[in-house]
Amino acid sequence: MLTFCKERPLSWLVTVAIVLLSLLPIGAVEIAENVPFADKWTHMVMYAVLTLVIWMEHVRRTTPPSPRFLILWAILFPITLGGILELLQAYATTYRSGEWMDWAADSVGTLLAIPVAFLLTKVLQTKASTTTD
Repeated sequence: MLTFCKERPLSWLVTVAIVLLSLLPIGAVEIAENVPFADKWTHMVMYAVLTLVIWMEHVRRTTPPSPRFLILWAILFPITLGGILELLQAYATTYRSGEWMDWAADSVGTLLAIPVAFLLTKVLQTKASTTTD
């Protein structure tokens, strides 16, 4: 497990940042109050970034990329993490509230990142094959 963490430092850094942002008491952000659904957009972006970082760290380290790893860690892990954090907000804190729509936004962010990740993977693989030829 330690090797896994050392090989994917950005994935763990983004994961820890999301956990802290989700569980620490953070006041309202004034600029976000004027943006419709700012909270949902934030969730989508955070989980899209997490998915992309996990995916790309794996693709850069593993040739060929493991579909099983990508499904488990780049897709199911962020979706599960989002659900767990919403439950923790609802039942383990008094200053945060868990919302089903936040978890939906987490999941949508993860799912929207997948086509981008496929495209980036294709670009990296094409670039790698042209530099080795």
